[in-house]
Amino acid sequence: MKEQSWEVITTVPGDMYAEILRGLLEAQGIPVVLSQEGIGRSVYAVNVGLFGKVEILVPSAYKEQALQVLKDYESGAFQAEDEEDNPGEESELPTDEP
Repeated sequence: MKEQSWEVITTVPGDMYAEILRGLLEAQGIPVVLSQEGIGRSVYAVNVGLFGKVEILVPSAYKEQALQVLKDYESGAFQAEDEEDNPGEESELPTDEP
């Protein structure tokens, strides 16, 4: 059985952004593993500097597809699709003001 190799496709600042990208990639059928320095995941998480960096890894076979998904995301391709599905919706939260 051939062992699958994983490649870093990008490094992002912080868990939240990494989780967003993980969800985006997994929604496209791409397996994802997140990797962060040990201190970044300790009881008192450190989310600044080098310890706040999270590597996003995908299997080598998915690398090109994953890079294209990230490129599309950064160019706003996914946002444009969402706006077409909900035309005229405001992005602001509703308020109690008349």
